[in-house]
Amino acid sequence: MIGLLSLTTFAPLVGVAVLLAVRAAQGDNAKTDNLAKWIALATTLVTFALSILVVVQFDPANPGFQMVEDIPWFAGLHYRMGVDGISVLFVLLTGFLLPICIVASWKSVEKRIVEYMIAFLVLETLVIGVFCALDLILFYLFFEGGLVPMFLIIGIWGGKRRVYAAYKFFLYTLLGSVLMLAAILSMIAIAGTSSIPDLMHFKFAPWLQTWLWLAFFASFAVKMPMWPVHTWLPDAHVEAPTAGSVILAGILLKLGGYGFMRFCLPMFPNASETFQPLVFALSAIAIVYTSLVAFRQTDIKKLIAYSSVAHMGFVTMGIFSGNAAGEQGAIFQMLSHGLISGALFLCVGVVYDRMHTREIAFYGGLTNRMPHYAFVFLLFTMGNVGLPGTSGFVGEILTMTGTYQASTWTALVAATGVILSAMYALTLYRRVMFGEIVNPELKTIADLDKREILLFVPLIIGTLVLGVYPNLVFNLTASSVDGLVGAWRAAVGG
Repeated sequence: MIGLLSLTTFAPLVGVAVLLAVRAAQGDNAKTDNLAKWIALATTLVTFALSILVVVQFDPANPGFQMVEDIPWFAGLHYRMGVDGISVLFVLLTGFLLPICIVASWKSVEKRIVEYMIAFLVLETLVIGVFCALDLILFYLFFEGGLVPMFLIIGIWGGKRRVYAAYKFFLYTLLGSVLMLAAILSMIAIAGTSSIPDLMHFKFAPWLQTWLWLAFFASFAVKMPMWPVHTWLPDAHVEAPTAGSVILAGILLKLGGYGFMRFCLPMFPNASETFQPLVFALSAIAIVYTSLVAFRQTDIKKLIAYSSVAHMGFVTMGIFSGNAAGEQGAIFQMLSHGLISGALFLCVGVVYDRMHTREIAFYGGLTNRMPHYAFVFLLFTMGNVGLPGTSGFVGEILTMTGTYQASTWTALVAATGVILSAMYALTLYRRVMFGEIVNPELKTIADLDKREILLFVPLIIGTLVLGVYPNLVFNLTASSVDGLVGAWRAAVGG
């Protein structure tokens, strides 16, 4: 019998099979394209329902892996799936964002619609697989496989420089992953197993941990992305279609943070302690430097992309703080960022679909014509800044609290990033929303329609509910985080 995790992971592929069958029967025409949208939406909604079921069946008191599936595969490898408190909510986040991506693409994508929907459904399977995989080789296949559909989404449906951005994205992420593959093969040869739960308890020699940590770090740092290997992200965001940016910021960036928590801390604890100052330094630079770069951007999407790099700096800082507050804050920040940054890219998509430009200088006075849009954009801008009452505040304050316990100076530098984020975010909002409408083309711009309001409502609810009641997350993650921190401190003698 197929387990719940496998069902959730591979449900999108059923939608792919249906899409291919429909096109084979009807050919390429407007009717097939319209049907493809509905099939993709239905498939992602079913997957979302299954991800909710995964969370409902999850036992928060159990710090170990749950709903485990273990089937012999080939050459001694196993098909192993399972979730714990660190991964279960990322499965839910993926299921939550994909229907929003499909609806966001309803009118904006006009070519190769069937292939576009297939790319998103395949990507959903691969991303959920990353969060559920409990075998190193299986994890690597899912992790690397996600490059292909995202490469196609940017390269086919992106902007004018889409091919350049797609190749830059692909090559950056692939280079780091080659090193990780070498480390994975070494670990299997030394430990005699590819089981992630077993490897978390295997004690690698301290000198070996250093090299393995660096190999994994190379892959996950690019995926986050951390400074200075972040330059692919702004290009990818600017050229990607709106839904591509939502999935890239909302989920794909989280694979790096998840990898740090799943591999670097538990498997290489001594190396993680050794390189903690390095990660803190890179995180602090990322927060301050990319915030300053964001302030100077003229493209709305590029500004939000740089802000994502700054917010991921808080995540890496929290992960390597080595205490419960930092780890909880990092998980929460990743989930919160998935909602808020996804919503901000949707906000950019709204005006881009109408005016076909993202230049900040083109806009001004939108509040006069788009009051509902102005409210939504303000809410998510405040969330991005970290206003108390929004989910953005909880993640930032916890990561800084955890980091302060490990490195006072890092936390103080990071705190300036909060001020800088308010500077660039509020400046953007003022320039786009306030003042008189001086551009004649904006005098006829329409406010949010029903479909767009439908897109934002669940994101608004998620941002506010998590901001007011963060225990919805902490209740599920606490046991696993405590287990992770306890094991790390025991290993390093802290």
